[in-house]
Amino acid sequence: MSKTEATEQEFGAAGSQLSTAPQEELIGGPTLGILGWARWFWRQLTSMRVALILLFMLSLGAIPGSLIPQNSVDELKVRTFKEAHRTVSPLYDKLQFFDVYSSVWFSAIYILLFVSLIGCIVPRSWQFVGQLRGRPPGAPGRLTRLPAYTTWRTEAEPAQVREAALAMLKKRRFRAHTVGDAVAAEKGYLREAGNLLFHIALIVMLVAFAAGQLLKSEGGKLIVEGDGFSNTLIQYDDFRSGSLYSTDDLVPFSFSLDRFTGTYQKNGPQRGTPRTFEADVTYSRAGGPDKKSVIQVNKPLVIDGTKIFLLSHGYAPVVTVRDGKGRVVFNGPVPLLPIDNNVTSTGAIKVMDGYRDKNGKRDQLGFQAFFVPTFGGAGKGTMFSQFPGLEFPVLALTGYHGSLGVDAGLPQNVYQLDTSKMKQFKDAHGQILKARLLPGEKMTLPDGAGSITFEKEVKEWASFQISQQPGNGWALTGAICAIGGLVGSLFIQRRRVWVKAVRGDDGVTVVEMAGLGRSESPKLPEELADLAMTLHAEAPTAPEPEPEPEDVPAEGAEK
Repeated sequence: MSKTEATEQEFGAAGSQLSTAPQEELIGGPTLGILGWARWFWRQLTSMRVALILLFMLSLGAIPGSLIPQNSVDELKVRTFKEAHRTVSPLYDKLQFFDVYSSVWFSAIYILLFVSLIGCIVPRSWQFVGQLRGRPPGAPGRLTRLPAYTTWRTEAEPAQVREAALAMLKKRRFRAHTVGDAVAAEKGYLREAGNLLFHIALIVMLVAFAAGQLLKSEGGKLIVEGDGFSNTLIQYDDFRSGSLYSTDDLVPFSFSLDRFTGTYQKNGPQRGTPRTFEADVTYSRAGGPDKKSVIQVNKPLVIDGTKIFLLSHGYAPVVTVRDGKGRVVFNGPVPLLPIDNNVTSTGAIKVMDGYRDKNGKRDQLGFQAFFVPTFGGAGKGTMFSQFPGLEFPVLALTGYHGSLGVDAGLPQNVYQLDTSKMKQFKDAHGQILKARLLPGEKMTLPDGAGSITFEKEVKEWASFQISQQPGNGWALTGAICAIGGLVGSLFIQRRRVWVKAVRGDDGVTVVEMAGLGRSESPKLPEELADLAMTLHAEAPTAPEPEPEPEDVPAEGAEK
């Protein structure tokens, strides 16, 4: 038997409906048929216990989505993870750990939780509305059995006591009315309202999350200083969207990266720690004027509901490639990807068109690039960056010629060089041709194949995430309401108070006050005592009657 059922059984109507929680109905095992099992399953699914278990399972299910790279966020990180963890990656694939939020098991938990909350809230809401429309029940027959109780005798008339009690309780914001020879009052309805608000807010959050996944769009773009972006599908480096999203919903705007500013701590134990990451941009809506803005980490630029986040940054050394006749076949900045906190960067320089070898035959060039903004490791045979700021840049190159593999029509990583169909350049001694270049220096290719120059300019690039997630506002509203509802359900106590005033056998009015709460709380006796003191001022205790004098024998009488 639950505590609510025990309270109702002990105090009758006075203890009923203190909660809108559904009461468990026991169904005998032998009488269960198909309908009985269906009712049992539905009651279990819509119980608060199962809802909490599903909510806990949903939280557990989100853990691998936070710790393991997701295809929906960064496919490159997923491929890198699979290459580094070849043993567990097949298992993760089978368990859909790389696509947690769209996996079958996560969706099943999600849908069951949604149904459970709906099935729990709807009947409780109707019960709560019925309680709001009703009145507190009359006083039980024996107030002395209630957990908070007090009594006194007064010379005031019973009707006067009840009128004073009714006015006092209404002034204290109790819902009160007179029932027979007692005043019944109730307070704390916001507890149930907070409880319902919490569960409704959870549903709003679930719906907002689902809408955000179905209607969202999210893409990434790497932009070098001086370059720009127009919000069309072909401009994205990568693009993902929900199943109900249409590319016609892309907001028409464009922006360019004017300058990226990154500053770092130069001394002390936090040397190299980022201090400033800012992207100065110029943006415009379709047909609108140009406007200036600054995008910072966690401070996105918002254009008609589309948010532009600053994710990362790196360096793009400017290089010039010439053929054997000195003609420029490539010139421009080459973005390289950081591999550590000091922005040591790697990448590839690809010359796909326009190059001819010394015989005039078409060929393709590729260079593996390794860049450090502040060179370290001189004389140690290694090369590394000792500071993320651009203080002593060095570019290390290794050259190849042949087929880059781009003509096959298969997608390639622009930051990696496929050397399977290429030959490495070698110097006059037959050694692999490689060089470390300072700004302004060049590496000459053998046999009149040309040269590559590291120009005296290093640009910076910034990576942006452009996203539309229409459910974010609703999710935030739901989260705030859930917190407010939880606070209300935890700290507001629902309680009932009765004030009974009847005339005793001796003609003196007997006043009884009692209180009953949904749960035991030391505040209920304190509140009842405060109410009793207030009412006592209106109906003070009657003086005790003087005892009748005993007969005293006369002096000298025989005893």
